[in-house]
Amino acid sequence: MNKLDLIVQINSIRNAKRIYRDDVANFVIENLETFPFLVELTFSDQKEVAIKSSWILELVCLHNINLLAPNIDYFTENLDKPSNESILRPLAKICFLIAEAYFSKTDHQIKSKVTEQHKNKIIEVTFDWLINEHKVANQAYAMDTLFLFGKENDWILNELKLVLEKHIQSGSPGYQVRAKRILKKLNN
Repeated sequence: MNKLDLIVQINSIRNAKRIYRDDVANFVIENLETFPFLVELTFSDQKEVAIKSSWILELVCLHNINLLAPNIDYFTENLDKPSNESILRPLAKICFLIAEAYFSKTDHQIKSKVTEQHKNKIIEVTFDWLINEHKVANQAYAMDTLFLFGKENDWILNELKLVLEKHIQSGSPGYQVRAKRILKKLNN
């Protein structure tokens, strides 16, 4: 299987229904040689392909975040490139999955691949998502990701607290709920 085979699969997704996304995610899982192409296509200039690829990348990473380990450099180097909210939500969730695996007591392959440079890029980008005008799902995953990485760096928790306190009153109801939950953890 090659990149073209994957593009054919991605283009077969008629809409965002889970059944169509699952079919392509299973294709990637069964043909792991296509995974690097999936990461590349997620950051493609072709909007529709990038959106659908990001959906699939999220599902595959949910299945096994360790699959991203060999591609973590490319993923983090390009993390700040997309601006489409439909791409950012899956990327925000993947950042959370990376942080979750990194701090897990379970031995994950990705733990050994995540460098300071990777963490710094994820922290920078997720703060950008949190501070700027983005959908609440992206911001919620950003909060959770930053909270986890804050376990290693107090400055992250301090900045996160300041940002949440500043924006909580003007945030959407979903933002407020997540921000209150994170602030409660920060204040304990």
